[in-house]
Amino acid sequence: MNKSFFQFLLAGFVTLLLLNACRKDNFYTGSDLDIRVSVDTIRFDTVFTEVGTTTKLVKLYNDLDQSILIDEIRLVDQSDFFRLNIDGTPSNQLENVEIAGNDSLYVFVEATIDPNLPLSISPYIIEDQIIIEAGEKQKPVFLEAWGQNANYVPSRFSSSQLNYYSCDLGTWVWDDPKPYVLYGSLLIDSCQLVWPAGTEVYVHGGIAINDLGIYNDGLLYFLSNGSLISQGTVDQPVTVRTDRLEEEWAQDGGQWSGIIFSPGSRNNELSHTQISNSIVGIRVDSMANAKLESCEISYTSGSAIIGRHADIDAQNCLFHNNGLNGLQFVFGGNYNFDNCTISNFDNQAQALQATNFFCTDPLCQGPIYVNRMDCKFQNCIFIGNDEDEISLADATVDIFTDFSYSFKNCIVQVDELLDPESFPNFFDNCENCLNNVETDSLFIAIEEADFHLDTMSVAIDKGIFIPSILNDIEGNPRESNAFDIGCYEFQK
Repeated sequence: MNKSFFQFLLAGFVTLLLLNACRKDNFYTGSDLDIRVSVDTIRFDTVFTEVGTTTKLVKLYNDLDQSILIDEIRLVDQSDFFRLNIDGTPSNQLENVEIAGNDSLYVFVEATIDPNLPLSISPYIIEDQIIIEAGEKQKPVFLEAWGQNANYVPSRFSSSQLNYYSCDLGTWVWDDPKPYVLYGSLLIDSCQLVWPAGTEVYVHGGIAINDLGIYNDGLLYFLSNGSLISQGTVDQPVTVRTDRLEEEWAQDGGQWSGIIFSPGSRNNELSHTQISNSIVGIRVDSMANAKLESCEISYTSGSAIIGRHADIDAQNCLFHNNGLNGLQFVFGGNYNFDNCTISNFDNQAQALQATNFFCTDPLCQGPIYVNRMDCKFQNCIFIGNDEDEISLADATVDIFTDFSYSFKNCIVQVDELLDPESFPNFFDNCENCLNNVETDSLFIAIEEADFHLDTMSVAIDKGIFIPSILNDIEGNPRESNAFDIGCYEFQK
């Protein structure tokens, strides 16, 4: 092989390098680079009753005359549910992907779902994202699939939507043995929703983005002619919680909005119903009412119960691990709570907040509106990590004119509430109450959310007899001549 041939090879190699360098320099790198995609969401809408695999695609377009270089296309979670094929390459992550001018490429997405796997592995709603990065910009393509055969309410396509439902003043009974998954926000009007014993409701939350703006998704909202009857029992409670069933999400609040009874909603009754993981457990608005019996509301990012000029009655209920108040009553109303336990640790709010006014501005410098407040508590526990777990505020000029409160045989935790400028006569309206101190024994294990009474609990045999309460929250009989305080009766 002669010298001229080596020179020819060397010249050819250098030419290829120069061409390649020029080619890279020809990629469009402007800050206005935009990649158009054929869809922003891919939904695998088959209800899988057995292991199923299906494939869909998204098309990426380059509308420029010049070539572009996509830095990376990747699947975010890299789970086993979704797999990608990017421009003929089977990979869930690919870098330096070229699209020629006025050209496009395909990204195929394959989903494989096994609904027979445990919910912790194959949840009701499975989500992921394809992220397309080019320069400083990212474009997501959302992936949605359904992993279990369930009742999706109102449908599997209602995410980020306000969905209206009416049954012409009839009843809507969720009596299918399969669980119900609320997807989006549901407004119920002229209809009584009935949850029979054992009903399981899973709510898909997240952030909704639509023409109304940006707000928290996953809401049950009852209009004035809508109502809820929840018929749970000791053995078959009704459960309402997030659809994220992985263990690490079990004690996280704020995953869905909550249940709201709007002004005028009447005849709402919940028995043996467990609500968790929401922003607010239950909100009862002006002139609406609700009756709760043996219910539990826990792990909320906001208050367990909010009443705003409302009527609420509760017996044998447990409120714990709430991000704000256990009970928050504002702008007056009528509230009667018997044998309830309100445990309010790990936040700076009180177990109970009760006011009879509403401010028209955040600093209460504008007009203040007042409604009469009547709240009565018997055999209830108000406990938390603050010195004051009860907050009362009366905006009337003549004290107690429009603010009436009564506690009987309750365990409370108050300190500054007794100051002269606050409610120094509080214990005149707290008959046979115990002011909890740190050394008092109450529950078996607060840190494990076990609020059964400890063997040395100061709540044992300190309650007042209430004829309408024969059993505790677990169905155990109460001793008529020695009631315990709180939702649990100590089993001797």
